[in-house]
Amino acid sequence: MIDIRSDTVTKPTDTMRKAMAEAEVGDDVFGEDPTVNRLEKLGAEMLGKEAAVFVPSGTFGNQLALFTWCQRGTEVLLGEECHIIQHEAGGASVIAGVQTRAISAPDGVLPAQALRKRLRKQELHSPATSLICLENAHALGRAVPLAAMDEVRNVADEWKLPVHLDGARIFNAAAALGCEAREIARRADSVMFCLSKGLCAPVGSLLAGSTAFVAEARLKRKIMGGGMRQAGILAAAGIIALEEQTRRLADDHARAKEIACGLAKIPGVVIKPDEIDINMIFFAWPPARDPKVAARTVEIFKKHNVLAGYRGGGAFRFVTHYWISDADVQVILTAAREAFGEQTS
Repeated sequence: MIDIRSDTVTKPTDTMRKAMAEAEVGDDVFGEDPTVNRLEKLGAEMLGKEAAVFVPSGTFGNQLALFTWCQRGTEVLLGEECHIIQHEAGGASVIAGVQTRAISAPDGVLPAQALRKRLRKQELHSPATSLICLENAHALGRAVPLAAMDEVRNVADEWKLPVHLDGARIFNAAAALGCEAREIARRADSVMFCLSKGLCAPVGSLLAGSTAFVAEARLKRKIMGGGMRQAGILAAAGIIALEEQTRRLADDHARAKEIACGLAKIPGVVIKPDEIDINMIFFAWPPARDPKVAARTVEIFKKHNVLAGYRGGGAFRFVTHYWISDADVQVILTAAREAFGEQTS
């Protein structure tokens, strides 16, 4: 099947499987897994940070960052459509014990002026702001300009607040912006990035920051149950992801753009190809608001051996990745022309 529901569906490459089978391992909780140590060192270096800690998932990494930075009962400011707010099951209130305050952030850009208006000191009726969170690439598929990140960084510096970056797809953002990932990461005090989104590693993320921050995060990781013992088997795939997969993400972006341009030619499909920054294609087909039409549409794609990402309300998300070839792009567009062009509601 051609699976375009997400870039988390990727399987490990043959090189990864070999590295995993041959990985030298030890007890990571004791700091004795050489492969995990190598992954953490590599990840920190690529992001220009002093240290990094290996965690099971992106959600775990983000929540660990909040848990490490924030005192209970304080407030975190972030964009209203970001992953931490929308897709992490309210973890901030459960784990870190913080209140999240969402700000409208069109295309993932957190407006500095709106941010400044919402910053608070501890008062009788108000919690203190303890952290600002950014996301790049944004969960809605946009690469946030560095200048926009700089504006937020300046506000944070004025208030002496840390900035955490959800960089789940930071290497996609770097490819889209034409810069190194470290250039994005240096705008934040801590950065989480995924090895299992678009990079083909089966499991894992890294949380990077200063040596002191990561030392505290290791303690909090233990509290959260994230000590994975002989995790080098997983880390071995992460090393390959960083050394090899990060260099080819522009290919995924090009295929996403090709699909978007093809979809734009189908009457009734609502899409803006010029807004495709990375490997994610968001679009709408209004007839699919009818659940029966939506189900039939998904089945038409399956008939072409394509697993399509339907989000409800007539909205779709297609995501390209390592296992989507140029030939697959043509199959996807053929299926789309039938599903959206020839089908009647």
